[in-house]
Amino acid sequence: MRLATIRLTQEGRTAAARIDGEDVVLLPFNDVGELLSSGEGWQERALTEGRREQLSNVRLAPVVPRPSKVLCVGLNYLRHVREHGGDVPSYPSLFAKFFDALTGPYDEIVLPAASECVDWEAELVVVVGRSTRCATLDEAEAAIAGFTVGNDVSMRDWQGRTSQWLQGKTWEASSPVGPALVTVDELGGARPDLAISCVVDGETMQEARTTDLLFDPVEVVAYVSTIVTLRPGDLIFTGTPDGVGMARTPPIFLHDGQVVVTRIEKIGQLVNRFLARRPTGQRSDP
Repeated sequence: MRLATIRLTQEGRTAAARIDGEDVVLLPFNDVGELLSSGEGWQERALTEGRREQLSNVRLAPVVPRPSKVLCVGLNYLRHVREHGGDVPSYPSLFAKFFDALTGPYDEIVLPAASECVDWEAELVVVVGRSTRCATLDEAEAAIAGFTVGNDVSMRDWQGRTSQWLQGKTWEASSPVGPALVTVDELGGARPDLAISCVVDGETMQEARTTDLLFDPVEVVAYVSTIVTLRPGDLIFTGTPDGVGMARTPPIFLHDGQVVVTRIEKIGQLVNRFLARRPTGQRSDP
């Protein structure tokens, strides 16, 4: 099953939808997070019939626009650890974003004037389907509703200001997520083996498989649930492969007009154009 959150612009709202071939079927929930939070049996509710629209005619929002938590794992591919110059971690390296950082899978992303080092990070993203706390591995596996695609766009000059990464990771409307939640049964389970890549202006920058993760999605869910209750719709970015711009010689960062395509096999792709902020004559965020 493929689920998305669509923007009904003329109605001033969003809606959860099931992707059915070239159509989307609107569901009686405001977004995918609300559907998942409806409790046991959400899969059956996702199969109900409703108004149909052509997929090509709708705009997609972040698959879960307002999760209670957006958690991220750093340094979770061995080759990325090596290009970063660090030691192989014994435990997942965790940081967080706020939901304000999320944006749609095909949205334009503003390059903030305050940062000169905007970098890409293709990631497999876990979507939690049920509340879980102190989960065993079996319970953690059962708590995963499915997966989506994310790009942990990072402002490296801000990230490197201190040992804490958050200030480089949660810039508003900078992290695209989508295009859809694909349920685990479509992907071969909760530890999927999928090709992941990031392409900038037609040049492949990152290329790996999700089985290269040091800590797989089930292990990460179990680990995080020891610390905090995971709730339906929560997102976990599982880490990025090697090939980020910061690690290149010389470093490469995104500039005005570039298009970043983030793909994961069987799930889909994000296509985001990065644009410098245009003067508006009004005060705005950086």
